[in-house]
Amino acid sequence: MFYDLKLVIAYHYDYPTDRARNMLRLMPRSLAGVQAVHEATLHIDPVPDEQHDLTDYFGTCMSQVAWARPVSSLRFEVRAKVERKEDPRKMDFSARLTALPRELAASMSLKPDAPHHFTHPSPRIPRVPAITAFGADCVSPAMSTYEAIAAIGHAIHREMEFDASATTAETPAHEAFEARRGVCQDFAHIMITALRGIGIPAGYVSGFLRTNPPEGQERLEGADAMHAWVRAWAGAEMGWVEFDPTNDQFAGTDYITVGYGRDYADVAPVRGALRGVGGAKTTQAVDVIPRPHLDAV
Repeated sequence: MFYDLKLVIAYHYDYPTDRARNMLRLMPRSLAGVQAVHEATLHIDPVPDEQHDLTDYFGTCMSQVAWARPVSSLRFEVRAKVERKEDPRKMDFSARLTALPRELAASMSLKPDAPHHFTHPSPRIPRVPAITAFGADCVSPAMSTYEAIAAIGHAIHREMEFDASATTAETPAHEAFEARRGVCQDFAHIMITALRGIGIPAGYVSGFLRTNPPEGQERLEGADAMHAWVRAWAGAEMGWVEFDPTNDQFAGTDYITVGYGRDYADVAPVRGALRGVGGAKTTQAVDVIPRPHLDAV
């Protein structure tokens, strides 16, 4: 599946700010056999006084930008042409859940995709006994790891209610879990906490999801949004699989990946600091438009 992707994130300040500095993780990345980025541009207004483009440890495209002059607004626009490929894996070749610790011990590595980076608590995902117990109740020793991942994802989808007003980007996973309400970030953090709690390595995926308008209605421009889902390690043979607990499904060709991390802190789209007074307003708009083939993109 080929897509035209457009993302706009804008900030408007009550008064000009001084010495703004941001770290951006907005650009889709190429993934061998899964996703190909045929063209991508990042436009920043006003043009920063400094910009350094690089790749972080987990392979996410990153831009460090700074302004030495006052700015009253910032606008980040990404445009990309992305091909998302069908996952050829149709069968469950994952390790039995009881065998996963042995496979994990035999897979020691310092590579960015090594499962050991995703087994322990991370800045936004501490151990939460209540969520671990919830995850343990969803599985049985007879399950494969793939089945266990799906079972926990299904259970979180059943238990949680999507509510855009219930949490913020800073809400801890245990608070969203206790309230049983939240957004995709909360669903992902809760699932990662549950998986790690029972010994399955899991991480956070930031990206985009193509959405469809209600039947009979036209698609609204800018109606899509950035999305988050989960990446879990199913053993040495099957490797990493991705599940979206918000929508109760494994990730497929409707998903466009921006970056991988241990939790949201590793892949926050915009992070930074500035000096100023007054308030600020933020807006975000995303368009993920499918195309029949690359020539039409």
